[in-house]
Amino acid sequence: MATTMLTSHSQLVLFVSIITFLIGLPANALAFWTFSRKLQQRPLPIDILLLNLTISDLIFLIFLPFKIKEAADNMLWSLPYFLCPLTGFVFYSTIYTSTFFLTAVSVERYLSVAFPIRYKQYCRALHVVVVSVFFWVLSSLNLSIVYIMPFYNPDTSNGSSSPNDCYRIFTPNQLRVLLPVRLELCLVMFCIPFLISCFCYINFICILSRRPHLSRRRRLRAIGLALGTLLVFALCFGPYNVSHVVGFITGISPEWRHLSLLLSTFNACLDPLIFYATSSALRSTFNHCLTGLRGRFCLRHCSISRCCPPLV
Repeated sequence: MATTMLTSHSQLVLFVSIITFLIGLPANALAFWTFSRKLQQRPLPIDILLLNLTISDLIFLIFLPFKIKEAADNMLWSLPYFLCPLTGFVFYSTIYTSTFFLTAVSVERYLSVAFPIRYKQYCRALHVVVVSVFFWVLSSLNLSIVYIMPFYNPDTSNGSSSPNDCYRIFTPNQLRVLLPVRLELCLVMFCIPFLISCFCYINFICILSRRPHLSRRRRLRAIGLALGTLLVFALCFGPYNVSHVVGFITGISPEWRHLSLLLSTFNACLDPLIFYATSSALRSTFNHCLTGLRGRFCLRHCSISRCCPPLV
C-alpha cells in the first residue's frame, strides 16, 4: 500500500515538474531577455523587481531537472549526494525569494497610485536594487537550514542519512531544530509578506475604484491583475506554509508536505502571466515573437495573404 502511494506520488511530482519546466523555462527566459533590455535603457523600479522575480524563477527551473530525476526514480536520490543539499537549498530559497518580490511588486503598485508624485520623486532605481539584494540575502540566510540539516546529527539507525533519501526523512533530534525554523519561515517569510500584499492590493483596488477618469477596461484589468496575483500568492505558497504550522503542532513532518510543494513548483509557470499583464514591454516582445513564428509557419505551408491574416 505504501509503495503504491509512493509510486503515485512520484508520478504526480514527475508530471507537474515536467510541465512546469517545459512551460516555465521559455516563458521566463523571454521575460528575462525583455527586462534585461529595459534595464539598458531607462530602468523603472517595477522592471528591476520583475527582473529579480524572473531570475528567481529561472534559478528554480535550472535546478528542477534534479527533482525530475528524483521523481523518475520513485523519490530515491540516485545523483551524487552533494547535489541533494545544494538542490534543496536553491529549491526552497527561491520559493521564498519569489514571495518577497511578489510582495515588493504589490507595494510598488500601491505606492504608484496612492502617492504618485512623491513616489516618483523619492523612489530611485538604486533603492530598489538595495532592497532586492536584501531580499536575496535574507532568503539565503534563512534557508541555509536546508543545506545544514542533512549533515546535522545524522542517525543511520533511523535511515535519515541514507544517500537515497534527500531531505525527506529526519531524526527526532533534527526535527526539534527543523520544525521551529519552518514555523519561523511561515510567519516571517510568508504570513507577513502575504498580509502586506493584501493591504497593498486592497487599497490599490479601492483607489482605482474612486477614479472615474480611468476607462472601465483599464480599471477592470488592473483590479483583475491585483486579485489574480493575490490568488496565485495564496494558492501557490499557502498550503506549503500551512504544512510548516501543522508540522510544528504535531511534531512530525506531514506526509502531504511534498504534495503541497507542487503548487509552489507550478508558480514558476504562473509568474510569467503576471509579468505579461504588468509589463507592456513584455507584451510587445511576446507579440513580436508570436508574429515572427506565425509568419514562418505561413511561409512554409501556404500564402500569407490567404491563410494568415495580420494579427489584430
